Order: sequence, then C-alpha cells, then structure tokens
Amino acid sequence: MNLYKINEKNLVEPRVKTTPQNVQEANEALFHAKMTLPAAAKHCGMTQKEMKLTFWEFLKYNEPDYEVTEVFENTSPISGREIESN
Repeated sequence: MNLYKINEKNLVEPRVKTTPQNVQEANEALFHAKMTLPAAAKHCGMTQKEMKLTFWEFLKYNEPDYEVTEVFENTSPISGREIESN
C-alpha cells in the first residue's frame, strides 16, 4: 500500500540516445562554460566519465576560438592582478 501516492515510473528519467549532434552541442556548451559537466553528460546520455573523455578529445582536436590579450608589466601573467611592490 502506497500512502504517498508516488508513481515510481515518474522517478526514473527516460534514457537519452547519444547522437553526434547532442555530443557536439554539449562540447561547445562546455567549452563556452554555458553548461556544467553533469548537465552536458545528461544532455548526451553519457556518464560523467564518458563526457570528460569526450570533452578532452574535443579540446585536443579543436583550436581555441579566442585570443589571449597582451599582459602588462604591472600584472601577474597568471592571474592578471596587480603585483604588490614593497
């Protein structure tokens, strides 16, 4: 007897079929920081580990689409913060 009237079928989400289009969308969203890794993996129907491996391959074979701006003398090359002088 189910006192709370919970339908067990609604608790399980349907499996998403992994397609090249879904994977491409997820990789581009990860690259531009528009989606988190768990959300991207869910979008593709992959595990998080599979999505990580796929994203590393994406990074290996795709060039960055942004330019690194020039660093000034009074900033640290890593953080871009001003360097404290004593």
